[in-house]
Amino acid sequence: ISDAVVVARILNATLVVPDDFVNIFDVDWFISYLAKDVTVVKRVPDKFMRSMEKPPYTMRVPRKSPPEYYLDQVLQLTKFDYRLANNIDEDLQKLRCRANFHALRFTEPIQALGQKLVKKMRQMANRFMAVHLRLEPDMLAFSGCYIGGGDKERYELREIRKRWETLPDIDAVGERRRGKCPLTPHEVGLMLRALGFENDAYIYVASGEIYGGEETLEPLKDLFPNLYTKEILANEDLKPFLPFSSCLAAIDYIVCDESDVFVTNNNGNMAKILAGR
Repeated sequence: ISDAVVVARILNATLVVPDDFVNIFDVDWFISYLAKDVTVVKRVPDKFMRSMEKPPYTMRVPRKSPPEYYLDQVLQLTKFDYRLANNIDEDLQKLRCRANFHALRFTEPIQALGQKLVKKMRQMANRFMAVHLRLEPDMLAFSGCYIGGGDKERYELREIRKRWETLPDIDAVGERRRGKCPLTPHEVGLMLRALGFENDAYIYVASGEIYGGEETLEPLKDLFPNLYTKEILANEDLKPFLPFSSCLAAIDYIVCDESDVFVTNNNGNMAKILAGR
């Protein structure tokens, strides 16, 4: 999102927020906060859409493109992940930070539930740790890694990998030895015990669907029995958000941000943004 804001500034273009933006972020705050930097609208006016003889030409921008690339092209941006170079002008870099850490604010219902979960954790312990686990079946399959589930796991993940035609064959054992695989819950638990955390520590686990479910999580629970998730803490309050994975991730983000210690099993966006915070 922050890169899209910067590109809108580079092109002197109007930024249209996607449909699901309003389910997660406070769109009015976003528009007003960035008003001096870029023009942001909730939707393209009908009159403008009707005046177009045909839909605009769309293209996929190469990853890490410099600002000059955008200035040399006329295009409509669709999916937008890592399409802008990291090394850009200082003013543009500041705008990226303003968008990421100030203009983006979660909706009131998301913020309220996140803070409610933080309060529940604080009622049980003065200090708590948040552990972000990314072990969704598709993410694990894409990585080419295995977590010790034998032939059944290998078959299932191989089948999921078939969704991506261009994925190379990966040596899963070699990837893990090189530290390229996400840590399993058991490995996270062993790491924390080795770092000196006792088994009476209170842990909030932030995650989506974990491959193998409770069975995969069990070794971490054995090492740290005081283990909680948004599903355990929120109960019925979580129902309105269940159909929206991004909203669930936002709730996890709030609790992770308020925790005393943050640990992750991967070097993904959640970890990078929390490090920035």
